Parts: sequence; C-alpha cells; structure tokens
Amino acid sequence: MCELILASASPRRKELLAQIGVVFKQSSVDINEDVLPGELPADYVQRLACEKSKEGFLRNGQQCAVLGADTTVVIDGYILGKPESEDQAVVMLQQLSGRTHQVMTGIALTNNGFTDSQVVVTHVTFKTLDAELCHRYWKTKEPCDKAGGYGIQGFGAIFVEKIEGSYSNVVGLPLAETSELLNKVGIKVWQY
Repeated sequence: MCELILASASPRRKELLAQIGVVFKQSSVDINEDVLPGELPADYVQRLACEKSKEGFLRNGQQCAVLGADTTVVIDGYILGKPESEDQAVVMLQQLSGRTHQVMTGIALTNNGFTDSQVVVTHVTFKTLDAELCHRYWKTKEPCDKAGGYGIQGFGAIFVEKIEGSYSNVVGLPLAETSELLNKVGIKVWQY
C-alpha cells in the first residue's frame, strides 16, 4: 500500500480524513488560485484540486498517492471566495441570506502519474440573516478563512435551514467520494 499525502494545510480536511481512519501525512502546496476567464465554478474547483494533487505528487516522490481538494461557494453562478474584510463578509452573507446556494468541492487523487478527479455539489439553504447578525458573526473570526464567509461546522451552523447532499462536502471534503477514490488505489478507511 502506498503512502497518502494530503496536499492541503486545511485543519478541517485533516480532521475529516482522520475521522474515517485514514493514515496520511499533510504537505500543503502553493498554487495560483485565480479563476480563469470564463471558467465555470465546477471546472474551477476540479482544476485546482488536480493542480494541488499533481504538485504534491511531484514534490513528494513517486511512492505516494496525493489527495488534493478545493471547495468554493457558488450563488447565481458566481464564486464566493474567502472574505478579505468585514464589509465583504457581510455582503457575502447577505447574498446567501434566505436563499439556496451550492458548495462545490473538487477532489483529485494522483498516483503513479495518473490523476482521478470529480466534483461534489451540495445545496445549502440559509435562513434570512439581518446585517447585525452578520456583523456579530464576523467578530467570531470564523468567516475569515472560509469560502462564502461561513463555516457549517462552527458558529455558522445556525444560518443553515437545510442541506441537500454531503455535509462533509460543505465542511471541505466529501468523505464518501474521497473514500471511493482512495479505495481505487488500495488505501483503506478505518486503518486503526
């Protein structure tokens, strides 16, 4: 069985992989995450996941499998990245308020020079949020490093009325689909 490398610095992805009993090392990669002109959100997250996986494979040698992932929030076909200010976070949250948006995660696994990838989409419906609540949420510091400006696994859970699809996808790594990719290269879950 080959060694698994998680090409991400995300503590959430680390926790999710550990949750399903996968043994791995974490080794983040630095790639350009700009959206290409005309690039659709699903193509964007899949491209970034593949680039992270391939870059991690090149850095860590041929005797490993490298998992890359990228998650974004999409509303009305537009990608919402990580907010850079309180005002930007409040605008994002107000866009999501009382509406359904998509959380898209691209996952990619590179092994023996071959990359397998897919995109997982979850539909998330928010309750109506007032601006004062959004400003208070910013002060928790939770929105700072989250696509779309919220974390479903933290304080932001109170915003969510309904989800359709994978909960772990919204956190940052769809576990059912990830375990299937890992199984294809002989990496088993529950390696206790």
